[in-house]
Amino acid sequence: MEQWYRTHVDQIEQYLSACFTEDRPWQALYTAMRYSLLGGGKRIRPVLTMEFSRIVGGNPEKALPFAAAIEMIHTYSLTHDDLPSMDNDDLRRGRPTCHIRFDEATAILAGDALQAAAFREVLSADLPEDVRCRAGLILARAAGEDGMVAGQVLDLAGETKPLTAEELEQVHKHKTAALIQAAATLGVIAGGGTEAQIGAASRFAKALGIAFQIRDDILDFEGDVAQLGKPIGSDVESGKTTFVTLYGLDRAKEMLQEQTEAAKAALIGAFDDIDGLLWLSDWLLERKY
Repeated sequence: MEQWYRTHVDQIEQYLSACFTEDRPWQALYTAMRYSLLGGGKRIRPVLTMEFSRIVGGNPEKALPFAAAIEMIHTYSLTHDDLPSMDNDDLRRGRPTCHIRFDEATAILAGDALQAAAFREVLSADLPEDVRCRAGLILARAAGEDGMVAGQVLDLAGETKPLTAEELEQVHKHKTAALIQAAATLGVIAGGGTEAQIGAASRFAKALGIAFQIRDDILDFEGDVAQLGKPIGSDVESGKTTFVTLYGLDRAKEMLQEQTEAAKAALIGAFDDIDGLLWLSDWLLERKY
């Protein structure tokens, strides 16, 4: 089953590699944007966009601009999250973070530019105007003040106090799951899926997003720095509330399984040909990085 995933990833990498290659007086900005954008990663979000487009009967290549937009938003968020004013991380995917490789101002501007470029990708896609407009609104809601940014605000506030179970879920429903939900629903929209399929894709992606975060918290507790490409144990050392620190390792692993099963259940009956997404859900359950 891995081949379908690699096919999507290869198309995404080729598309992203062609971005920001023009010769401009502000070439240093393009260099920093490409450094972050092409720095590796699993490309889960854009893969979801392309695969959902495919399983509703669309052409995944038509969804590539939406997929690229999702990855640009995700990359901008990581670039800004790594800054000294936020997580203050030196490593990302085994390489110096953008502000370490260049400087803090360049990293801020690279993130800003990636965010704007994401909406340019959506609005200039070779898809009907109503599809492009709807996609832009979905992406804005997922990435903005009521979505991913709200989650980051809640996450930073949670560094100074213990969080309840409800507060922790609220953080990651916004910070992690919102963009994954957007990735899945944009794929359905690009492929011409139904409203019922949009709802099913959103439910799948919400559960998958929470599962993804639980697995991240587990890896921070028992992962391998060489595989993760970043330091581990920082959440425990800082006293930050995570699924592991709140529930304990064993219960966190049970919750990971529960959320993964909920994600897979959301697909059944709404889509045909879901073997790839079922495989991806299980792969993420066991991932090491």
